[in-house]
Amino acid sequence: MNLLYWLEPWEPSPTVVIVMLVTAILFVRGVRRAKLSVARQISFWFGLGALYVALHTRLDYFFEHEFFMHRAQHLVLHHLGPFFIALAYPGTALRAGIPFAWRQRFIRPVLQTRPVRAVLDVLLHPVVAVGLFVGLIYFWLLSPIHFIAMLDWRLYRLMNWSMVLDGLMFWWLVLDTRPAPPARLAPGGRVLMVIAAIPPQILLGAFIFFSPRELYPIYSICGRAFTWLSPMRDQQIGGLLLWIPGSMMSVIGAVLALRHWMRLSARARLREERIQTCAMPSSS
Repeated sequence: MNLLYWLEPWEPSPTVVIVMLVTAILFVRGVRRAKLSVARQISFWFGLGALYVALHTRLDYFFEHEFFMHRAQHLVLHHLGPFFIALAYPGTALRAGIPFAWRQRFIRPVLQTRPVRAVLDVLLHPVVAVGLFVGLIYFWLLSPIHFIAMLDWRLYRLMNWSMVLDGLMFWWLVLDTRPAPPARLAPGGRVLMVIAAIPPQILLGAFIFFSPRELYPIYSICGRAFTWLSPMRDQQIGGLLLWIPGSMMSVIGAVLALRHWMRLSARARLREERIQTCAMPSSS
């Protein structure tokens, strides 16, 4: 078995291929005009590649047949992949990759419609964003919901895509490097937002780890990929993945958001500081 064997999809999905291919083409087209640094380009490609591996390779068999592998998959889909994509801040490149006529005729009018703006205002509200980020983890790990999602391929794919989209939205808000406005959140709000998402992840991970009974019997019913690993040990490793790496990603996000806050403050780019600077009397 070589690398190509593992890169073959376990269950082919045209949706994944189309979304990844279109995103890659737009980025390649736009990066020439946006002039992104090499570090930001590497960050974007790493994040996009991680999402593809977690969605459309032979590893998907293991994601479906071991709980801890499933948690590793969602760690990539909800945290790692979206984190590195948002860290690249590729919005300008992706926008530049869309033909100008298309942006003027289709993209801009749609984004300016009242329903779309209302939906975005709700989804990108910090309280809603944190609630969705944590709430989706809890929702898909409810034992009855998880049981059905792992049996129905449509729910399984909906679960995975919901984690990807929510992760992109959350980390895009948190890792925004701009002052507010034009950013939706003030730098301090970004720090508080990501910190608020840490305790619920720790609590859920600890609950799964210390649970005295098997919470997700679907893996025993459908057959486990690693027969040498007991169901309880599998569950404990999965709980640890949510408890420690998941929380650590949020800590790293908080540190980066704090760094952006300090950088903007040092450059007097925060809104209140700009107002104070403008209000100071001239010394001449």
